[in-house]
Amino acid sequence: METVYFAGGCLWGVQAFVKTLPGVKFTEAGRANGTSHTLEGDYDGYAECVKTEFEPTVVTIRELMGYFFEIIDPYSLNKQGQDVGEKYRTGVYSEKQEHLKEARAFLSERNDCDLIVVEVLPLTNYVRSAEEHQDRLARCPNDYCHIPEAILSKYK
Repeated sequence: METVYFAGGCLWGVQAFVKTLPGVKFTEAGRANGTSHTLEGDYDGYAECVKTEFEPTVVTIRELMGYFFEIIDPYSLNKQGQDVGEKYRTGVYSEKQEHLKEARAFLSERNDCDLIVVEVLPLTNYVRSAEEHQDRLARCPNDYCHIPEAILSKYK
């Protein structure tokens, strides 16, 4: 198993989508690359993200990137759907340099690479979100989500 972290706006929809993908074995809502190690206090620069554990013999980082691009607007800086702010930026984070290299290659091979604002960075800090945010859309399906239902359930 390997782990990568996807930030794609509000984490509720990102988690609901990612957990349906082939090869994904575990997801967890969290915060990537903030400066605090707790959920308390003022905003500390984190991006809402989904910790994604996957089986690399079933799905590659490039394939996961392709799926990820189905649910984000890669040209939108700090905004996905109605969610606006730095914590809603798009990004891919990992502790493995190989993951970052593959993610960057995916981006650079696209014709629109110069327009994409998805950050690809080493994971420097991760904090698990509060229990109320874990699998939120499964428990509260009528809550707002920037990802259309047809896409959320595409791989179920």
